[in-house]
Amino acid sequence: MTPDPTTKAGARALERLAFERIGWLTTTNPDGQPQSSPIWFLWTGDAVLLFSGTRAPRNENVAERPRVAFNLNSNVTGGDVVTMEGEAMVDLTHPAAYEVPAYVEKYRDLMAESGWTPEAFSGDYPLPILVHPTRWRVG
Repeated sequence: MTPDPTTKAGARALERLAFERIGWLTTTNPDGQPQSSPIWFLWTGDAVLLFSGTRAPRNENVAERPRVAFNLNSNVTGGDVVTMEGEAMVDLTHPAAYEVPAYVEKYRDLMAESGWTPEAFSGDYPLPILVHPTRWRVG
């Protein structure tokens, strides 16, 4: 499931998923409290890919309660919306961040600004999480 590229809103959403570098992932903790975190992400064409540190609460949240929300910031008037509901999973079979050329290309400068090489980033954020969409809202 992906936004419809033949519509203006769908095409815009896909454009934003390709170039924006900060998204928001909302998971739910054991008490039912939503927890939103800014994340680096890559839209793969059928899922949002992110990498998580081993101590991040989102890991347990995803494992126990895989229904999540992902969104990009709206514009200042609340338009240009890209929100997605989906099912998340930690995928330990997925390649590390440094082995995903599109991810490294998208974030190389931010990694460098933070003092990471792609390999060092992968060491600090070793857990690949994939979010498969179940519903979109764009426009």
